[in-house]
Amino acid sequence: MDTNGAERLPDWVIWQRRPFPDANLLLIDGREAALVDSGFVGHAQQTADWVCAHSDHLARVVNTHWHADHVGGNALLQARGAGIAASAPDADAIARRDPGCCLAEYLDQPVAPYTVDESLDDGQVLRLGDADWEVVHTPGHTPGHLALWQPEERLLLVGDALSDYDVGWVNSALDGPGAAATNVASLQRLADLEPRVLLPAHGPIPADPTAAFASALRRGRRLVDDPDGAVWYGIRRIFAFALMIRGGVLVDEVEPYLHARAWLTDAARLLRLTPEALAAELVETMVRSGAAVLRDNRLQAAAKFTPVLPEALRAPFPRAWPASAGPQRL
Repeated sequence: MDTNGAERLPDWVIWQRRPFPDANLLLIDGREAALVDSGFVGHAQQTADWVCAHSDHLARVVNTHWHADHVGGNALLQARGAGIAASAPDADAIARRDPGCCLAEYLDQPVAPYTVDESLDDGQVLRLGDADWEVVHTPGHTPGHLALWQPEERLLLVGDALSDYDVGWVNSALDGPGAAATNVASLQRLADLEPRVLLPAHGPIPADPTAAFASALRRGRRLVDDPDGAVWYGIRRIFAFALMIRGGVLVDEVEPYLHARAWLTDAARLLRLTPEALAAELVETMVRSGAAVLRDNRLQAAAKFTPVLPEALRAPFPRAWPASAGPQRL
């Protein structure tokens, strides 16, 4: 277990770093014990086991946003009695069973069906553990992305808004050409809180939150200034995740897989390329950069990741999820 930086946390915040395709584990212990994000569906049981080892009763899961690596354990934890809380945009779409929920089908990243019990708005105060946390709406990486702020301890949970000297990707195809600028505004709003401890969903706890924000803001502004670069940044991340959760893709199947992806078609339009040309260039650039490697006749992700069993990828897409009763607005 990686505990780098955890010594700066109060003893009622329990943190564990996890490699992709999961988000880090973060449990806020107390009478209203809460887990922030729940990892990938392929490791839902491991997430649940970790929670049980650290808390007698989980009252709530709070999702920073609805990507597959943050909501994959929701269904299992909800079945065991935890309520699910999410931002109002995500909660409303989940209640409607919008086919675009979680971008699961769009990104080809499976998510087990769940419902949202609490719809969260900007500025709302939540009792998590035994402390009050403020919901901070931080659109950019996704329109419904949120952060959580604990002012007494000056703890800031930022989801994918940034990691240690990095910044979350944006989807200008779905969220519009202003998504990158919106992301920078959210980063600045978080930086203005001047947290003592910054807790990202991926990577280590930054040693210097101020430096992490400064670097993230520089990267975020580059995405604004270079729209094509922002598209490339996003599709490299999406494809690397696909390679991780599938344990790689057979070389002969790589380009047919990419040609069938809506995210690649959208990116090709923005980059003024054909999907076929973009697929070939994406593979070439990722191999050349070392982000992907050819091994055993498969194209595989080079970064460290936790393997996923193939059966975990069989979760239905949201258009096939059972109906939802809808969230409460508390």
